[in-house]
Amino acid sequence: MSVSGETQEELAVEAALVEEIERDEDKAQRNLWYGLISLGVLVALVVGLVLAVPGLHTVGHRIADMWLPDVGLGVVLEIVSCLGYVLAFMQVFDRAPIRLAARVALSELAFGTAVSLGGAGSIAVGTLLLTERGAPAGRVVERSAVLFLLTSAVNVIVLGVVGLFAWVGILPGTTDPLLTLLPGGVSLIVFVGFFAMPRLCDRFVTERYSGKIAGALRTTATTVDDTKRVLFTTDWRLIGAFAYLLADISVLVLCFWALGKYPPIAVIVLAYQIGYLSNLIPIPGGIGILDGSFVAMFVLFHVGIGEATSATIVYHAISLWVPALWGTVAFLLLRRTRRDPLVLRPPRAERKALRAAARNTGV
Repeated sequence: MSVSGETQEELAVEAALVEEIERDEDKAQRNLWYGLISLGVLVALVVGLVLAVPGLHTVGHRIADMWLPDVGLGVVLEIVSCLGYVLAFMQVFDRAPIRLAARVALSELAFGTAVSLGGAGSIAVGTLLLTERGAPAGRVVERSAVLFLLTSAVNVIVLGVVGLFAWVGILPGTTDPLLTLLPGGVSLIVFVGFFAMPRLCDRFVTERYSGKIAGALRTTATTVDDTKRVLFTTDWRLIGAFAYLLADISVLVLCFWALGKYPPIAVIVLAYQIGYLSNLIPIPGGIGILDGSFVAMFVLFHVGIGEATSATIVYHAISLWVPALWGTVAFLLLRRTRRDPLVLRPPRAERKALRAAARNTGV
């Protein structure tokens, strides 16, 4: 039986698309290896500086004297943070198979850590891994944007609440308005303003407006609406978005405790979240940039520079290598199964109905 010219053309287009995706995935794997190598080199440079510069010898001694059970618990909490991101991913990509979703989420963490593209790079990799298995690219991009806004909203909520609570004295620490009221107030204003965007868009950007800017505003408004539904819908998996942030902050808390130092929790949270803004600079793992920002913020909060530097270095080592190594393994496993078809799970409502029916029938 002969194949029509149209069918031949469709097969050729499909083959070309598959080949292009495979090239992109090969390129992503090379970028990940280069990123991991860069991380290793940068870490080696930092260790060399600590050992070689006389003024940093005390930092090395403090790190060597850290209480190991606290450091070990910090590693466990970083694993919890990674699992939190996996859970948040599964909440947003609700119909993705559990094993595939977990591996894609961990791969995103690895690329976000090791490759100097930040969140944009990790989202691009997640999109590639899902579209290769047949997921619609547009839908994946939309849900990836929702996931990014969801985790960002949690950051803003925590910063706003902790900042304002510290300013009024509910949480112990400084009450300096520049370090508490300003970041807390700005965060809550951003949160309220951003989630008011869909209503403002409906009111001022009507259908009679066209063009790229109006289209981008409508798309953003739709994504914000989707994020609001995820954030304000009762779903136990929302714990994941909060665990992703709070478990990571807890690693830094434990690094101070391992030194025998106990800065107020509010101080650590505020210094962490403000300092993390430097991670927007595209340096693999934020080596040097993030550490310097953290130390500078802790000094502003009257934490000793030696303790701040020691705790930051150990925290950063844990928060880099746990997701980088775990995510690399997940990515390599995905590479082995890249030709497996994507079989979506039923919608959540249908799964709940099936479980209820199973309980009622005693199955």
